[in-house]
Amino acid sequence: MLEQFLNHIREHALCQDTDRVLLAVSGGVDSMAMLHLFHRAGYSIAVAHCNFQLRGHDSDGDEAFVKAAAAQLDIPCFTTQFNTAAFAEFHKVSIQMAARELRYRWFDELVIQHKFTSLATAHHLNDSLETILLNWIHGASLEGFTGIPVKNNTIIRPMLFATRESIEVYAKEHGILWREDSSNQTDDYQRNYIRHRVIPSLKELNPSLEHTIHRGLDKLSGEVALFHTGVDAWKKQFVTISPGRITIEKKYFQGAPHEASILWSFLKDYGFNYDVCTDIVSSLHGQSGKRFFAPLYQLAVDREQLIVTRQQDGWEDLTIEKNQSDAILGVWNMSIRSSKGIQKSLNPFEATLDAGKIIFPLVWRKWKPGDTFYPLGMEHRKKVSDFLIDRKISVADKDAVTVLESQGEIIWVAGHRIDNRFRITDATHEVISFVVSPHFSE
Repeated sequence: MLEQFLNHIREHALCQDTDRVLLAVSGGVDSMAMLHLFHRAGYSIAVAHCNFQLRGHDSDGDEAFVKAAAAQLDIPCFTTQFNTAAFAEFHKVSIQMAARELRYRWFDELVIQHKFTSLATAHHLNDSLETILLNWIHGASLEGFTGIPVKNNTIIRPMLFATRESIEVYAKEHGILWREDSSNQTDDYQRNYIRHRVIPSLKELNPSLEHTIHRGLDKLSGEVALFHTGVDAWKKQFVTISPGRITIEKKYFQGAPHEASILWSFLKDYGFNYDVCTDIVSSLHGQSGKRFFAPLYQLAVDREQLIVTRQQDGWEDLTIEKNQSDAILGVWNMSIRSSKGIQKSLNPFEATLDAGKIIFPLVWRKWKPGDTFYPLGMEHRKKVSDFLIDRKISVADKDAVTVLESQGEIIWVAGHRIDNRFRITDATHEVISFVVSPHFSE
């Protein structure tokens, strides 16, 4: 197995001989065999063990066992304890999700703090098979059928070549001791149900199931790579990514097959699920203006494009006091300055107004239905909504339009048009300028 282990590492470029690798060791047969193989291969390694305090004395016994094993091999060992149940309850997540979040957060800290090159986990071929079946049950996409990735940023999985059975045979042949987790023998969790009931039935149909799946994964990985090539080509043709927004041309979806699937392949990275993407595609031929939301982003269906922008906090009405020099509202910065010199600006993002007609404090806010003002050059009121329609402002851009008020009167539709009543005239003695520019925060 050592030769297979080293070949697997070389084939997938998981680590170099000079790397320092942190091993996630639970005390089970998989991670203990991985520890043994790394030690035999002569790598510079250390051990990290998490005590999730879920099995009472058994959890403490696992921790003591791993510490003793590392000490016997003269290998550095890091341990920590988590109140996993309390974390899960507080964050309203499952015990499994809580344990995953806690351990990988801690592993990341260790890797950075102690300058390890990578973190090795002991996932093996059966783990990958179980993951594939779970993904299939829950309706995963193509990538969900590639199983557990052999490498994911700094996380490497050097045991994915081996079956659970072959690992146990190796451990017994080399006298490796390990601890059994009693929770692995129950059907309480979905993965255990797959492990103890589904896979044995499938192996009755194909006794070489694991090796067949392993070959299939190699083939599927190539197909996924081709798929990503196609998605990249689609993005180059129909997607524009710029600071603060992403636009997708609607013309692609005119008769294209599997529109929702293609759209989801791109939008899933922004938190949009497949059902939302289906609704988006269904709305494309209706009236523009409809919005769809993900936790951090929103998508607006405009006339010719789908426009994705990040949802922004900080849109509450803002008061600007006299002598204030700057302010932030939503996605915008504003700078304010007064001057004796009379100089007009043609920049729509700069408003130079008659300071004698403006009374502080000012209010800066998002526009709302019913707002009216006197656009520059006009002697009668116009609704801001009609003004934006006349200028063909997209739905997404409308959502970020703001107005500046003095005593309840709009003096500037920021970035678009000043109010005619506050323009500079021959009688103006002092001006005040307002300049808005994009402000993007993560």
